[in-house]
Amino acid sequence: MGSVVDLSVRVGPLLLRNPILSASGTYGHGLEMCHFTPPELLGGWLSKTVTPRPRPGNDPPRLCETEAGLLNSIGLENKGIDHYVREVLPAMSRADTVVITNIGGEAVEDFVELARRLDAEEAVDALEVNLSCPNVQGGKLPFATEPGNAAEVVGEVRSVTKKPLFAKLSPNVAHIGRIARAVEEAGADGVTAVNTLLGLALDWRSGKPGLATVQGGYSGPGMKPVALRAAWECARSVSIPVIGCGGISTARDALEYLVAGCSAVEIGTACFADPALPGRVVEEMRALLDQEGVERVERLIGTIRDGREPRRHDSHDPSGGRPTSRTR
Repeated sequence: MGSVVDLSVRVGPLLLRNPILSASGTYGHGLEMCHFTPPELLGGWLSKTVTPRPRPGNDPPRLCETEAGLLNSIGLENKGIDHYVREVLPAMSRADTVVITNIGGEAVEDFVELARRLDAEEAVDALEVNLSCPNVQGGKLPFATEPGNAAEVVGEVRSVTKKPLFAKLSPNVAHIGRIARAVEEAGADGVTAVNTLLGLALDWRSGKPGLATVQGGYSGPGMKPVALRAAWECARSVSIPVIGCGGISTARDALEYLVAGCSAVEIGTACFADPALPGRVVEEMRALLDQEGVERVERLIGTIRDGREPRRHDSHDPSGGRPTSRTR
């Protein structure tokens, strides 16, 4: 029998049993997938984006397969914060995993309203601030492309909640490190890198695009090199943790993000084809590390040979920072 591999990681104030999270918008709120992957197998769930009021989303077609991934233009369809608090959170509170609620809006006030409302909800362990959805407001990304705008949202949200905050950033920028530094200075406990790339699919015969909105968010294996580079740049630019996201479908993919400097990862598009995948990735990761004689996954974080000192992490050191949210 091999040695016992410790997969626990500390991500800011949160202690996760392993570094595998679901990605917002790809796994429902998490509850829908319990019969595929029990919550106690994962580090945590990311909710589908919640907005102040119900949103019907964009007109169909809203999904389009491409050669190496998926284009979507869902448009943050959801039933709003009242439904989320009343109908979803009571069941989420019984799930044996960390719950991170993704919040979105079209104005700073929307984010503030949501954060203030969720601050009192014990079922919510942390908030992921969705600065970067490309499928609303015509893909303008008003909060994700300028450091000042991103910092304003995070700073205002920070002022109304004590919960850990993770800012989800866009890859559709020239210098993502600058955005990461801005949200760190504004009070973020970590960043998620990254949301989807802007993309387009087109039928040359009919001239019709694959999405009703013409452009949409591209995700899947084809974007992994872009997302991995963005996560690496963020990790080099800030002292807060980075959660990597983009094109992950295997334990090897996830471990590459950790070596690049991420403390955890989110698995998204791959879950559409195989909702049981995240749980298997956890076991695959444990087996790979055991095979290589790595006793603690955190020892790999930031070990990329890029000429800098590796980032130091210790999930068993509770000192420093704001109090740790409960670990489930």
